[in-house]
Amino acid sequence: MRRLTDQEGQKLQQIVRRGSTSSVRYRRAMMLLASAGGNRVPVIAQLVQADEDTVRDVIHRFNEIGLACLDPRWAGGRARLLKPDDEEFVVATAITRPAKLGRPFTRWSLRKLVAYLRKVHGRVVRIGREALRCLLARRGITFQRTKTWKESPDPERDTKLDRIEETLDRFPDRVFAFDEFGPLGIRPTAGSGRGRTGSSRPAARHLSPHARSALLPWLPLGRRRHPVGRQLPQKGRRQHAHRAEADPCRPPDGAPIYVILDNLSAHKGADIRLCAKNNKVELCFTPTYASWANPIEAHFGPLRQFTIANSHHPHHTVQTRALHAYLRRRNANARHHDALAAERKERARVRSERGIRWGGRPLTVAA
Repeated sequence: MRRLTDQEGQKLQQIVRRGSTSSVRYRRAMMLLASAGGNRVPVIAQLVQADEDTVRDVIHRFNEIGLACLDPRWAGGRARLLKPDDEEFVVATAITRPAKLGRPFTRWSLRKLVAYLRKVHGRVVRIGREALRCLLARRGITFQRTKTWKESPDPERDTKLDRIEETLDRFPDRVFAFDEFGPLGIRPTAGSGRGRTGSSRPAARHLSPHARSALLPWLPLGRRRHPVGRQLPQKGRRQHAHRAEADPCRPPDGAPIYVILDNLSAHKGADIRLCAKNNKVELCFTPTYASWANPIEAHFGPLRQFTIANSHHPHHTVQTRALHAYLRRRNANARHHDALAAERKERARVRSERGIRWGGRPLTVAA
């Protein structure tokens, strides 16, 4: 073997002393150092437990290309069966809905896609499931969760949102948010909670008479942002009219008040509008498919999570007491940082459609 340079000797010594992540590089470095020390090939072969011809090949390659001989020359493996145009065809097929290709399902699994590629008319692509998975991952094709939304077709969308924002800014002490929570049934409701493993679960009752009710909550948006409500057998125009006439939150000075509510048909009846006119109430309707603009929506998530989910109320009286007990506790701790954080989180979830925030506008997509 030719004489080592200082750099080559230091590199080989470093590999032998510190070891290497590759056992091939480690053994070949030992061969070269032993040969540089004057050892003969049979002695080196016995030292590294290798064939003598292997030692000679390493020494000859070192004399030709230097320390590059330490890196193994792995074989290329099996020849590629897919051409670049075949890969493009596989990717295009994977992102196409199966129904468009005459298959009776809505999404591809690896097995179904492999079977289709092997039987497609005019072009046969033979590929295994693991190779297909690696190909799709390399090209950025992954499972995407389907998420739907509705854009508001209301021609007065911006006008209604501007009016809601104006009332919230100018008359915060005379604005109320109103909506329905329900219908609520008397049945065991699934939920999560602490419990021992294997605990019993209540069975559903299918013969509960009159197992429907509705909670009519409203939210003052002034200094007292406390949701309150009343539970009624159903939600209709008559119940809403009685509710408006008996509103205890009316300002004592007789000034007009503003109520934010959605476009439910029970909110737009003639008796409702007459009652609102006689009592100096302006109904501020949210745009169509934009119920997120109602500030009370952020309170329904916690109300359902902590009073309805994981519950088994025997009748409506117990359910009503549970709802009002939660509202009283929530109002007593309205300014607690945990309650405010939960309210912000729920408001962000409700108003996350299409990236819309309160007071914002949908993002314009460039044509």
